[in-house]
Amino acid sequence: MKKLTVTYLLFTVLAFTTPVHAGSGHSHDKDGGHSNHESSHGAINASLAKAKAENMVNALVKKNVIDKSWQGMKPVKAEKKAFAKGEEWVVSFQNDKIEDKSKKVLYIFYSLDGHYIAANYTGK
Repeated sequence: MKKLTVTYLLFTVLAFTTPVHAGSGHSHDKDGGHSNHESSHGAINASLAKAKAENMVNALVKKNVIDKSWQGMKPVKAEKKAFAKGEEWVVSFQNDKIEDKSKKVLYIFYSLDGHYIAANYTGK
């Protein structure tokens, strides 16, 4: 049963991911990536944001969006940051195996209620 649950979660993550954009900004869903409504499960905490981001990093590796050396990386921190359209969870990962200094830190963005927004190397 556990294997089935993990498979289902992985499929769900892969079905609803957005590619990593390492440019100056980050990509948002068609509504700007910022939801003005809370989901039925409410706000997530830093611990859950980290867990979701860790799963997302592994999914991005599997889809060959980011380097395979990111596989299994643990988050460095999760913090709420204010952006033009509101607050988001920003979870950061550091990978010292990456030679390009501008790509050593990966940021994964989530809405406060846990919806994936984007990933990039700038944190903005």
